[in-house]
Amino acid sequence: MRVGHGYDVHRLVPDRKLILGGVEIPHSLGLLGHSDADVLTHAIMDALLGAAAMGDIGKHFPDNDDRFLGIDSQLLLKEVCRLIREKGYEISNLDATVIAQKPKLLPHMEAMRATLCANMGIQPDQLNLKATTEERLGFTGREEGISAHCICLIENKK
Repeated sequence: MRVGHGYDVHRLVPDRKLILGGVEIPHSLGLLGHSDADVLTHAIMDALLGAAAMGDIGKHFPDNDDRFLGIDSQLLLKEVCRLIREKGYEISNLDATVIAQKPKLLPHMEAMRATLCANMGIQPDQLNLKATTEERLGFTGREEGISAHCICLIENKK
């Protein structure tokens, strides 16, 4: 068994869609990034890659490579899962937290969970999602950005 941790953060800006866990969330601001800037999916990918000792998403999908400009992070997540499975690993479980002052994410959690599970090829009981605010403290509390953490457990099945 191997444990991985992932973290990501992106700035909130006007004129961008807010995509979290592969789901478009209605909001006046969106996340700025080279891809769709889906912080939740990016944290999940970094946790999986870290657990498999395969670096991070910047190594596999660099932000100076135009092939990834505006890309749907769910496509990248599928590739990460393919890579770790190629090394013989299977996902045991993941636990992720999104930190955002606004918008409220509870109404979107099940859609995010369903999308992520489908793209990782896992069952819903293998992924726990949570959301929290920081009580108006820090950059997330001031609504300057959104961050996410994820921990995962993978097992070598070879």
